[in-house]
Amino acid sequence: MNLLTIEHLTKSYTERLLFDDTSFSINEGDKIGLIGINGTGKSTLLRMVSGLEEPDQGTVVKGRNLDIRFLSQNPRFWEGDTILESIVRDNEGHDHVWDLESQAKAMLTRLGFTDFDSRVETLSGGQRKRVALVSVLLGTADLLVLDEPTNHLDSSMADWLEDYLRRFKGALLMVTHDRYFLDSVTNRIVELDKGKLYSYQENYEGYLKLKAERMDMEAATERKRQSILKVELEWMQRGARARSTKQKAHIQRYETLRDQKGPEADQTVELDSIASRLGRTTVELQEITKAFGEKVLMKNFTYIFLKNDRIGIIGPNGSGKSTFMKIIAGWLTPDSGTVTIGQTVKMGYFSQESEDMDESVKVIDYIRNVAEFVKTKEGSVSASQMLERFLFPPSVQYTNVGKLSGGEKRRLYLLRILMEAPNVLLLDEPTNDLDIQTLTILEDYLDSFQGIVVAVSHDRYFLDRVVRRIFAFEGQGQVTQYEGGYTDYQAAFQERYPQSIPGQAEGNGKGTQATEKKSREKPKGERKFKFSFKEQREWDTIEEDMAALEEKIQALDKQILEAARDFSRLNALMEDKSEQERLLEEKMERWMYLNDLAEKIQNQ
Repeated sequence: MNLLTIEHLTKSYTERLLFDDTSFSINEGDKIGLIGINGTGKSTLLRMVSGLEEPDQGTVVKGRNLDIRFLSQNPRFWEGDTILESIVRDNEGHDHVWDLESQAKAMLTRLGFTDFDSRVETLSGGQRKRVALVSVLLGTADLLVLDEPTNHLDSSMADWLEDYLRRFKGALLMVTHDRYFLDSVTNRIVELDKGKLYSYQENYEGYLKLKAERMDMEAATERKRQSILKVELEWMQRGARARSTKQKAHIQRYETLRDQKGPEADQTVELDSIASRLGRTTVELQEITKAFGEKVLMKNFTYIFLKNDRIGIIGPNGSGKSTFMKIIAGWLTPDSGTVTIGQTVKMGYFSQESEDMDESVKVIDYIRNVAEFVKTKEGSVSASQMLERFLFPPSVQYTNVGKLSGGEKRRLYLLRILMEAPNVLLLDEPTNDLDIQTLTILEDYLDSFQGIVVAVSHDRYFLDRVVRRIFAFEGQGQVTQYEGGYTDYQAAFQERYPQSIPGQAEGNGKGTQATEKKSREKPKGERKFKFSFKEQREWDTIEEDMAALEEKIQALDKQILEAARDFSRLNALMEDKSEQERLLEEKMERWMYLNDLAEKIQNQ
């Protein structure tokens, strides 16, 4: 049954055309993930579905008595209300209001609240978002419309919300950049791309496959069009006699074919690894202790950061993750212990709060205040060119920062930090408000970044993709080190605390005993073989990598024969061949290890 239909949707914001005569519908049972680049109109579509904004053109048809609840990115409250009063106020008139307070308290507790009488105006932005989420989920909605529901949720909260939305009986439309969350919850992905909406009856993983097929079909159609156009152009150049009706129709077909638009390539954020040289001394933490009142966040923590370290910081909200980052950045002083920063260290801190951007400043001036030009592998690149690489075209560069969406501001803030060429990059919740496309390119950038990366994140996909070591804040000042990404951490945590939920360790340093999730303990001595996330990715591509290296070596052999008398070129080719052979040998040794592991996994 159809719940809502939007037809011939057209909408502009300032000079931007967000929607270009496109259509959209929601049916019963749909659990839709809406994705697209920041600033393209995702939040605007959610507001139109919720009846809070009107299209410039087009119609919005809703089913009779359709109950819609909307979670905005920046929810508003009645000043003076307590947390509980605010939720009750939002749900007045609903059938279950008699049981509302007890349900609200239970749900608030799951999302980290203990004082239900706190005034809403005293809450942080993340706390306000979680209160609004509880209020929306408690409604008797036919359709939930959620704008970034996973922002400000720690891993255990995200797991709980994931399970709740999977079991939710109504329809769901949400914007989120959490790719594991999309995979688990959605059964349909809608992509907003260049003013059009494309629907895929799949979760996120299925969408990636179907989109690749769509792009291939568009590319094939364009190749065919260009081929026909070439033939038609030759016919036109020979001199078409326009008197014949048949020939006139031929000319019209040529002109129609000529005027068709080919598929536009997706814009991508292009990043070069911009970094300064890092010396022998990096960042050294010795016996760091920090507490606020009686709450001890970290106690006697020691770690010396290595060049090219990739560290992920996880733990419940309020456990001290951002405090840890601020101590490294020098924004906070530890109660005891020492922080040693090497002379060559140049720190870039991408904080949760971004910074107080002057919204009256033009986008280009915000970047020029850091550097007019920046050195990359390609040479010197201007501030304007870097902005274009970050999806800020010239038409946007001379608008005020205040006209950007929240996600665009975060992207601009990230560019400003990278323009400073840091060699120690501190990322505090980098996945909040950044679109999936930007995240993907950021992850690729971090692969080649010549320096240290420390990231606080609740995005499990990002942690699996980027980090090689986890620091878990487990309560009472205990910070435990785990090797690998988030999936590796989960496995190690469950082995260490079999009856606990990863991410809920708080209070005793040994994890919170979970009543709804119990893990079966493994018999002593039994060892389960499995690929880590990174090993699986490596195993999937290693044979192709080896084949590519072998082809390169063969090509070099051919070039060496041709350059027998050119000694300078011959020397360079021989060095290149030696390096490729070394890489191939490393790949072969790695393949032997992974192949052995794959056989053990298959036979266990």
